[in-house]
Amino acid sequence: MSETEQELVDPVEERRALHETESKIAIAGHPLHAMLVTFPIALTMSVLGADLLYWWSGDVFWARAAGWASFGAFVMGVIAGITGTVELLMVRGIRNRSASWTHFILAVMLLSLLGMNWAWRIGNHVEAVLPLGLILSLAAAALTAATGWHGGKLVFDYQIGTKPQK
Repeated sequence: MSETEQELVDPVEERRALHETESKIAIAGHPLHAMLVTFPIALTMSVLGADLLYWWSGDVFWARAAGWASFGAFVMGVIAGITGTVELLMVRGIRNRSASWTHFILAVMLLSLLGMNWAWRIGNHVEAVLPLGLILSLAAAALTAATGWHGGKLVFDYQIGTKPQK
């Protein structure tokens, strides 16, 4: 091979630490973060659904349901966030990827929005729905989609948090 011809090197293969992606916070090989995120995702979408149903029907039940769902979304989001943060900091192959940090930053933004949505509803859940509660719910649902997309990319494209095939 001449000096002008250089062998191409795969940057992922060159950095072996990127292959260390097995979850450290898991039960029987199942990552807790992946299991826990389903709850804040479902509850965030439930807040939006309950807000829309309140707007459509005027039934106070939906305003109260949205308030409780926003509380659950925030609390479960914090729990899922703790497990995700521990994974990010403990697993070198996760920590070394910029996509992991993008997901982390989006998730922190989402948790802030979920906390604000819940705090807004404390005390008077009926008056909190329109218009600001609904706007916060729409924003949280959109940010959930973006955060989930990036989290899914980490799992499916980079095998983050999965057990390596032997």
